[in-house]
Amino acid sequence: MRLEGVGILNAIHLFIDLSSGELARFRSGKDAAACIGLTPTQHSSGGKVSLGKISRRRNTTLRSLLITGAMAVIQQVVKRDPKTSKDHWLKALIERQGKKCAAVALANKTVRTAFSLINNKTEYKAVLL
Repeated sequence: MRLEGVGILNAIHLFIDLSSGELARFRSGKDAAACIGLTPTQHSSGGKVSLGKISRRRNTTLRSLLITGAMAVIQQVVKRDPKTSKDHWLKALIERQGKKCAAVALANKTVRTAFSLINNKTEYKAVLL
């Protein structure tokens, strides 16, 4: 629950899905985030990479909870100065891409971080500026 945008419901869903659910079989957080549907679909052929929209076929409950939590974090980051390196990254991303795209990127980063924390059995420590 120390991760940005992760409350009780998100923590329970992430722990269940990443430790014993269908996401536990993946080797990396990148694969788990793709399975949830937090990465763009890829339509590539002949070496030409073409990325599409975020797929909405997978775990809709977890994805919507994560994006809602990320939007709550974004609303607070916009109002204040960045305190951590992740806040600084997020504020720059909001200026470049917008709030909704930044929310999906933060949700993706949250899943990858949670996957690493659960597999390595460590605690989250934010990097302060």
